[in-house]
Amino acid sequence: MAIVCVGIDLAKNVFAVHGVNDAGKPELVRPAVQR
Repeated sequence: MAIVCVGIDLAKNVFAVHGVNDAGKPELVRPAVQR
C-alpha cells in the first residue's frame, strides 16, 4: 500500500517522521533523529 499521509514531528533537538497508508496503518516510522 502507498503512504498517503506523512507527518514530521519537530522539536528543539530532535525530529521524527511518521507515515500512514490509506487504511490508517503505520507504514513509515522513523524514530527521533538528533539534529
